[in-house]
Amino acid sequence: MTKIRILSYNVHGGKDDRRALAEAVREAAPDVAVLQEAPRRFRWRQKSADLARDLELVVGGGGLPALGNLILTNLRVRALTDWNLRYPLTPGRHMRGAAFVRCRVARTTFVVAGSHLSTDAAERPAQAALLKQHLDEVPDPLLFAGDLNENSGGAAWRMIADGLTDAAGPDERPTFPSTAPRDRLDAIFVDPRITVLQYTVIDTPATRAASDHLPIVADLELDA
Repeated sequence: MTKIRILSYNVHGGKDDRRALAEAVREAAPDVAVLQEAPRRFRWRQKSADLARDLELVVGGGGLPALGNLILTNLRVRALTDWNLRYPLTPGRHMRGAAFVRCRVARTTFVVAGSHLSTDAAERPAQAALLKQHLDEVPDPLLFAGDLNENSGGAAWRMIADGLTDAAGPDERPTFPSTAPRDRLDAIFVDPRITVLQYTVIDTPATRAASDHLPIVADLELDA
């Protein structure tokens, strides 16, 4: 058995307290961090590397090709291959996408995916449908983390969750906004072959200062 800790965090474009962000992620000590609103514009490679260094992680995949979805790992995790998905652009809206990284820890191989869906309720279902198609094509045990921009029970949420395990279980604690959480927009879904050992929403002074979202963490167990 292999144990993995995955963190999902919308870092709000790095607009908030960068030191608090680094403190929060280093304290959580994830094996894999799936970030939304990470660097996606000018000098994005250097900015992504700088962010990874601050968090004591390394870049696994994503960035500009995934429209700001960034997957970081610690040195225990080996990133084997990565690929990206872009959703069709709706005029007047932000272009969005998803990042995928095939990883290995010891003899255990798995795929991590991350995405940040639209704030527009009319646009989200089509993005979720395309994302779900690509998630279903992954043969390896799958870990998906993202900001779905809607509460659990929404159409896009249900579409992505279908056939996967919601790592939160019955824990419906909200994740947004960080200073007074009322909406559960952030989620981790995993392949049924993966056992969820623990899930938590990290609500601390550091996470409230670091972003407008609270990070979520899941401890998982995978078969070799």
